[in-house]
Amino acid sequence: MVIGVDLDLTLVRAFAVTAETLHFGRAAERLGTSQQALSKRIARLETVLAVRLFEREGGIRLTEAGERFRPAAHQALAAGERAVAAVTGAGPVVRVDAWGHLYAPMRTVAQAVQALGAVRLEPGPGRDWPSVAAALLRGDTDLGFGRVHPLAGGLDAGLTQRLARLEPVDAVVSTAHPLAGAGQLRPADLRDSTLWCPAELPRLDFLRRFADEFHIARRQDGPNLGLDHLVEHIRADASCFTLFPADAPLPDHAGLRSIPLVEPTPLYAWSLAWRESHRHPLLGSLLRGFAEVGRSRRWLDYAPQRDWLPDTDHARLAIDHM
Repeated sequence: MVIGVDLDLTLVRAFAVTAETLHFGRAAERLGTSQQALSKRIARLETVLAVRLFEREGGIRLTEAGERFRPAAHQALAAGERAVAAVTGAGPVVRVDAWGHLYAPMRTVAQAVQALGAVRLEPGPGRDWPSVAAALLRGDTDLGFGRVHPLAGGLDAGLTQRLARLEPVDAVVSTAHPLAGAGQLRPADLRDSTLWCPAELPRLDFLRRFADEFHIARRQDGPNLGLDHLVEHIRADASCFTLFPADAPLPDHAGLRSIPLVEPTPLYAWSLAWRESHRHPLLGSLLRGFAEVGRSRRWLDYAPQRDWLPDTDHARLAIDHM
């Protein structure tokens, strides 16, 4: 047992970034130091704690002691930020990992945060909901924002979610698509078209559930190469369509039509997620900010006779309104 150890937060930060990247070179680059200096900091921390935090043979990975130290390290860094903020007047930083990048999630976060005033956000890119859930549980980030759905194996146990926005989606098609001239479409009208999925379909819970619900038999997926690639694919293939939030910006509308969907209107659910046992001091303010902006902009409007939500989102809506 180590007694009376004074932790140097510079060493703790070196550990935290290295634990996140599992790569000394990338961690050193993020910290603005040399790989040699980073290695010395990690070695110094291991000496102070009298434990080995990383295994370094055959690649870098955390030891059991490193895994145990990781959440506590993040808590120590957060406490340090709060201590600095207390004397400088600067507000604490909130780390937000967003996913669903083709749909521009940060435009919604920015509108909510703007209503709060001086909240300092540190946005981070999340690959998908499973990866952000893991980051929240490890303490690598404070808040997640994107589409939340149940994870197999209870990988989201210990996390809390709250719906922030239900956003109507349009069908986006090429101007050469047979339905391109329609003023609006029903989801059933798209049964003879191919749903283009801009990532592997098992990772796209909303699109998969939409296709199952409305019997879209033809589905095509591919790697997520960004919004420009998505647009070019739809523009070039007159048999395809994809779904896109009505408010989200498309980079280039030339050769495309964005057509509202009705009877019913599918809604894409954006949610906030956090670890209940690791609540950020500003979480309450953030939740109030989202609620206030959501009420003024009617972000959570839902009418069962008009709209469609996947069952999991519908259940979450019911819970949040209890």
